Amino acid sequence: MNFTSMKTLLQLLMSILIPGLICCQDSFAQVAPAGGSIKGIVADSASGKTLDFITINLMKDKTTAVKADFSKGDGSFVFANLKPMKYMVVLVGVGYKSRSIDVDLADSTRRHVDLGQVTISPQAVGLKEVTVTALKPIVKQEVDRISYDLEADPESKVYSVLDMMRKVPYLSLDAEDNIFLKGNADFRILINGKPSSMVERSYKDVLRSMPASSIVRIEVITTPPAKYDAEGLAGIINIITNKKIDNGYNGTLNVSERFPTGGPGVGGSLSAQLGKVGMSVNAGLSQYINPSTQSITNRVTTGIDPTELNQRGWNKVNNKNGYIGYEITYEVDTLNLLSAQLNVNGGRNRENGYQSSLLNGGDEILERYNVTNASSDRGTGRDAAVNYQKGFKADKNRLLTFSYRYYGYDNKQKGNLNISDRINYERPDYRQINDQSFSEQTFQVDLVYPVKKLSIEAGIKGIVRDNKSDFQYQVFNAETNSYDLDAGMSNKYNNMQKVFGAYNTYQYNWKNWGIKAGARVEQTIIDADFISTDSKVKQNYFNLIPSVSVNRKLKNNAGINLGYSQRIQRPGIWQLNPFVDRSNPSFERTGNPDLRPAFVNDLQLSFNKAKKGNINFGVGYTHFKDLIFQIAVFDPETQITRRSYGNTGRARLISGLLNANYPITKNWNFSTNLRIAHGKVTGLVNGVEITNSGLMYQFALSTGYRLPKDWRVNANFNANGPSVNLQGTSNSIQSTSFSVNKDVVKDKLSVSAAVSNPFTKFRRFHNVTSGPDFDQFNDRWSYFRSYNFSVNYKFGKLKNGIKKNKRGIRNDDVQNGGN
Repeated sequence: MNFTSMKTLLQLLMSILIPGLICCQDSFAQVAPAGGSIKGIVADSASGKTLDFITINLMKDKTTAVKADFSKGDGSFVFANLKPMKYMVVLVGVGYKSRSIDVDLADSTRRHVDLGQVTISPQAVGLKEVTVTALKPIVKQEVDRISYDLEADPESKVYSVLDMMRKVPYLSLDAEDNIFLKGNADFRILINGKPSSMVERSYKDVLRSMPASSIVRIEVITTPPAKYDAEGLAGIINIITNKKIDNGYNGTLNVSERFPTGGPGVGGSLSAQLGKVGMSVNAGLSQYINPSTQSITNRVTTGIDPTELNQRGWNKVNNKNGYIGYEITYEVDTLNLLSAQLNVNGGRNRENGYQSSLLNGGDEILERYNVTNASSDRGTGRDAAVNYQKGFKADKNRLLTFSYRYYGYDNKQKGNLNISDRINYERPDYRQINDQSFSEQTFQVDLVYPVKKLSIEAGIKGIVRDNKSDFQYQVFNAETNSYDLDAGMSNKYNNMQKVFGAYNTYQYNWKNWGIKAGARVEQTIIDADFISTDSKVKQNYFNLIPSVSVNRKLKNNAGINLGYSQRIQRPGIWQLNPFVDRSNPSFERTGNPDLRPAFVNDLQLSFNKAKKGNINFGVGYTHFKDLIFQIAVFDPETQITRRSYGNTGRARLISGLLNANYPITKNWNFSTNLRIAHGKVTGLVNGVEITNSGLMYQFALSTGYRLPKDWRVNANFNANGPSVNLQGTSNSIQSTSFSVNKDVVKDKLSVSAAVSNPFTKFRRFHNVTSGPDFDQFNDRWSYFRSYNFSVNYKFGKLKNGIKKNKRGIRNDDVQNGGN
């Protein structure tokens, strides 16, 4: 889709949406009863200058917020359609003392109150941290991250964590609820600074069922400091859960259905506090069904004997998964806190496919066969952790934490391939079975030691990882009508990895400046053993990883951030495992146990301003060394293309980012995310150096309108440009979605419905791959149009959240990916 057609589609979208919303607004306005209102103008008490982006909270008592808003560019604010009762208006701004004003609308003769000019006083920050215990600004920019305070937003009582992420700067969601950080899907999600097997396996399932009222804030860490072993080029999303609570409980239950792709799902959460003991549970079950869809593959080879391969296939998927997570905390006293967590998840995936294959050499048929493939994939994951946090009377911000975590999963793949209609093809029917397991144990000690304006963090860490794979290739024996093990094509593999690290970080704040710098040292020892072939691979390397972030606060709630970080990306088990996947007899996939870690140097410069709306834009430069590329090599003797991995690459990426959120009116909000990047990659393929480059972009446009009687409608448009890799590209894709939701019972029961891509039934993925002696493309179709219905119910009473350890284990240095 070119720019002209994209612009036409956007104009059509807005021309359809806006008149309907205005019409609905007018019709509702004719019948809605007039309510009370409170308005005013916020100004600096010293200079008299009006102030924008001051958080205005409308409270019905000291702990319960009814609404929250920002002061506009002229300092004005207004709350309309208010019920006749007593209110408290609380003004909160960074660098200003909080101020509260009582307003009584219960008197029928005084339903509209104009507070006039409301002044707030600057607050000088001394050597100790200033803490606002009741209310905080919703958005806060820090030296290496930006955070969104959900406790300050009343809508967090209604929506899930996934829904609220649409409001967080730098984050966006596409039509399928996939999260993008700065327009990039390459990031990590942590909960209280710690990984969780539930989020690592399927973050959407967990975040859909997790109530936003159960967390304090969402942090977007754009330049991860040295204390994080963070893998993920875009950064880190850190979800901070609630602090100490009163006795009580609450929970949520969500039921949904999506078709023709997708399926039913149910998820929920329960939190409780009993004296010094706090507990929380998250659980869910879901099914994903993808009806039969088509794919086409074409490969043309050059050389002495050129060939052309044509394949057509059909495939359908049925996937079921579930998860449950439990966490318990015990506050021994105000200085000692114990916590433990246990997460378990599992899934079963079944695929059935059919494929026809024809290989020609000129006008001659060199090879032909048809294959049916019935495969299954069963996996289970679990992790458990124990943390002890020690505080100090001399300084409440001084913390010493001891942590232990176990994480592991088992995965069993099984495929049965039956071949028919053979011409010049002698390979018998076969099975491939791969039993794979991964386990990881982590020990960690962290110290936070503030000294006046300087905060010092240090820690040591040890990780022991054990990867195992038992792959069996079984060939059908027609004489015995059974399958025999082919030892030459089977193997047993064991990879032991030990990582020992230490970090030191310093943060210093002075007037309008904030600086955070640190370094991490790591020693990595790898011992790989091919049991079947009695061969070994050993690696031992040492790394120094620096990071630095600088923040300069400007006038009018603006700021500039400059950050540099170096990252190490270790290959994951899928990239290391030498198991050869022969699901398609003409295309094989395997890992490379000799892979080394890749290094990333990332430099980011950004500007942010919060006025009537929020705007962030920035530029970045990223350089990759020893980049792990997936490499495709054609073998003319076997007529098979094999994909594996290698540290053959280097790359650079120049990017620009724009993120904006703007309230057009009180009820109509508009947001956009735009990322444009130019990438250039260079690497060796079969001994030949290849260079590829191109322009990539991601564009998201979202608008939402709040109607009377708790109705809300939303529309989204997303456009993802072509991707660029070492040996090819993929096509661009555009998507749209429309949704409506309604609060049936205020803050208790809500229903929603959505349609994604109503104008397009199928989506085509077009991938092109080229090598020194071949060119190929793969076209795959999937269902694009879908419908979704969900019901969310909230029950119980719990004012705040459960107290958590402030430090814990974070293992994010391993690169995820499939071979």
